[in-house]
Amino acid sequence: MQTDNRMVKSGPFGRYGKLLLYVVVVVLINLVGVTLFTRFDLTANRVYSLSPASKEVVATLSEPLTFKVFFSANLPAPYNGVERYIHDLLQEYALAGNKYFNYQFHNPAGDDETAVQNQELARSYGISPVQIRAIEQDEVKFKKAYMGLAIIHGDLVESLPAITTTEGLEYQLTTAIRRMNNKISRLLVLPEKIKVELFLSSSLELVGPYMNLENLDLLPDSISGMVSRLNDQLYNRLEFSFHDPSKDPEAATKALAGQVMELKWKDFSNRQGQSIVGDHGYAGLTVSFSGQRQDMHLISVAQVPIFGTQYMLTPLEDLEVMLNIAIENVIGINEKIAYLGSHGTLPLQAAQASPGQPQPEAASNFHRLLAQEYTPDMVTLEQMSLLSGVKTLIIARPTETFTDYELFLLDQFFLQGNNLALFYDPFQEKMPSQNMMMMGQGPSYVPVATGLEKLLAHYGVDVGKAYVMDQECFKQQLPPAQGGGERALYFAPLLENRNINKDYPFIKNIKGLVMIKAAPLTVDSEKLAGADIKATELFSSSERSWLMEDRIDLNPMQMQPPLESSEFDRHALAYLLEGSFTSYFSGRPLPEKSEPSKVSETPAEEELKGGEQKESKILTSLVDEGGLESRGVRLEKGKPGRLIVVGSADILRDNIVDEGGATPNAQLLMNMVDYLNDRQELAVLRSKAQRFNPLVDIAPESRSLIKAANLVGLPLLVIFAGLIAWLRRGARRRKLRQMFLKRV
Repeated sequence: MQTDNRMVKSGPFGRYGKLLLYVVVVVLINLVGVTLFTRFDLTANRVYSLSPASKEVVATLSEPLTFKVFFSANLPAPYNGVERYIHDLLQEYALAGNKYFNYQFHNPAGDDETAVQNQELARSYGISPVQIRAIEQDEVKFKKAYMGLAIIHGDLVESLPAITTTEGLEYQLTTAIRRMNNKISRLLVLPEKIKVELFLSSSLELVGPYMNLENLDLLPDSISGMVSRLNDQLYNRLEFSFHDPSKDPEAATKALAGQVMELKWKDFSNRQGQSIVGDHGYAGLTVSFSGQRQDMHLISVAQVPIFGTQYMLTPLEDLEVMLNIAIENVIGINEKIAYLGSHGTLPLQAAQASPGQPQPEAASNFHRLLAQEYTPDMVTLEQMSLLSGVKTLIIARPTETFTDYELFLLDQFFLQGNNLALFYDPFQEKMPSQNMMMMGQGPSYVPVATGLEKLLAHYGVDVGKAYVMDQECFKQQLPPAQGGGERALYFAPLLENRNINKDYPFIKNIKGLVMIKAAPLTVDSEKLAGADIKATELFSSSERSWLMEDRIDLNPMQMQPPLESSEFDRHALAYLLEGSFTSYFSGRPLPEKSEPSKVSETPAEEELKGGEQKESKILTSLVDEGGLESRGVRLEKGKPGRLIVVGSADILRDNIVDEGGATPNAQLLMNMVDYLNDRQELAVLRSKAQRFNPLVDIAPESRSLIKAANLVGLPLLVIFAGLIAWLRRGARRRKLRQMFLKRV
C-alpha cells in the first residue's frame, strides 16, 4: 500500500505550532490597533463623525481651550449613552485640533473628598445637579445627577449646565468655540471700554412692594457684582455706572431719550390707609459701544388670567445671559442681518399687550435664534446704503405700499451682490370687531398689493393671489365634547420628504415641514434662462393639493376638497434664484424721492429754496444740452446675488418656530440665512441630526411584496442554502473516495 508523505507532517508539533502562530498574530494586531486605528461611520448623515466646520474651528485655535465635563458615574440608560457620546465627540475634536485643545472628565458623584471637590468645581462654573428618572428593581426612582460641561477659553467661560440628549450637541459646541474665539480676538483690540449703565429710579422703591418687586434697593449692588464677575472674564473691558433718574435730572433725560422702561402710577392708598403720591420711575440696563446700543428690561410685565397684570424682576442668571449677548452684539462679534422694520412687516419682538387684549403677533423665537448667530438689525430701506458688512435683508409679510423710490433702493441693494429673503403673504388678515366675533364671524382676508409683486415679477418670480390647500395636511385633535377624532386643516400642508429638494446641502437633511397659509409660486423659465438665472424649487405641496382663490375662508368646518380630480395639482411654495440680475429700473428715469410736506417756511428757508430751484434749473438745462453726464449713479446689471422667496410668512411665527430651534421648520429657516451668508458648513452641521425621521412611504403593492418575501422568501432562501451545502458535501465525499481508490 502506498502512503502519502504529506500525511506524516500532521503531528502534535504542527498543531501546536499553528495555534502559537495564531496567538502571536492576534496579539500583534491588537498592539497595532492601540496606535493605528480608524473609525467607520455608516450613518446616513455621518452623525457620529466630526463635520468639516468643527474640524476647522478646533484646528485654528490660537489659545488654550479646555472642556471640563461633569458627569455622574454609572448613570442609567439613556443618560449613560450621552456621556459615551460626549467622550467620543471630544476625542474626535482632539484628533482634529491642535495642541491648544484639551478635555477633562470629572465625576462629582459620591461623598469622598475628590467627589466633593468636583462638586464645588462644577458649581463654580454654574453647573448644578439635575433630576433624572431611573428604573431600579422594577421601581421608578428619581435621583440627582451631574450632566454638564464648561468650556474655558482664555478668560472666557461658557457652560452647558444640563446635557440630557445628544441632539444638536456638536452644533452647540462648535458654535460656542467659534463664538469664544471671535470674542477674544475682538476684545483684545477694542479701542475703548464697553459701557454698561444701570438706570433705576429710587422712586420705585416706594411702590415696589405693591408690584411684587421686593428689595429694589439691593438690585444695584447685585448687578454691579454680576458685571464685575463678567468683567474679569472679558479682559476688564467693561465700565459700569449706576444712575438714579429720580435724583439726577440728566440721568432722567438720558433714560427718556434711550427709551428705558418707564413706570407711572397715580395717587393711591395702601391697606393701612397711607397715601402714596403719584410719580414715575425708570428701570433698565443699557450696553453701548462706539455708537451701538442694546437695551434690556429689568422688569417684565405679563398678563396672568384671574390675577391680571403682573410685574416680575428678571432673574440675575437670565440677566447675565442677556448681557453677554448684548455685549457680543454691540462689539460686532456676530455678522449683521438686516430685517426690514417698516411697511407693516411682521415684528421680530412683540410689543406689550394692553390689559384684556390678545398678545400681538411676532417672530420672537426666530429673532432669538437669529441673535445666537447674528446681530439682527431693524432697518428701513433708506438705511440700507449706510450699513456696512450686511449681506442679507429679510422682508417678512409686508402689508404697506412701497414707493418707486423705495423699490429703487431695494433693487440697488440687491444688485450690489447682496441677498434677499422674502416671506410673502398675498392676503392681510383683518379681525372682526368684538360684537361680530360674538356672532360667529371669522376674520376676512384682503388682497395685498405692496408693489413688491412687480419687482419680483421682473426678477422672474410670481406670487399667486391664492392659498394652497392640501389633503396631506396637519390633523387637529378634537376634544371629546366635539365628538373626538381628527379634523383636517387643509391650509396647513405637511410637506413630505419626497416634496423637498435635496440638491443643496442646507436643505438636504430636512425630512419634513409644515406650512401655514402658503401662496403658490411660479417662475418665468424662459425669461430666467435668457438672463442666465438659475431657479431652484426648494419645496412644494403634494399632488393632492388645490388653490383657494377669490373668497378666502379658512374655517375648517367650511372647507372641502374639490370633487373634480383635474383641480388637484402640486404647487411650488419656495424658490431659490441665483445669478446676476438686471435692474427693474433699467432704461427708466430715476424715481423721485418724496419729501415730507412742511407746514410753514421761514423767509430764510424760502430764499434758500429759491436758490436751490435756480441751481436745479441750471443743472437740468446742462443735462438737456448734453453738457453734463454722470456715470455710476445706479447699477443696470448686478453682481451675483441670491434671492429666496417663500410663499408663507406664518412659518416665522412663534407657534411654528420653537424656542430651542430643534424642529425642522426652525432649522430650515436658520439654514436659509446661513446659506445666504455663505455659511453652508454651519447649515449642514445644524441639521445633521434630525429628530424628525419619517419612514419612507411605499405603495400598498410594494408592501405586499415585501411581506410575502419575509414570510416565504426567507424560508426558501434557507432551504436553498441548505441544498447547496448538501450538494457540496456530497461532491467532496465523492472526490475523496476517488482519490483514495487511485492510491490503493
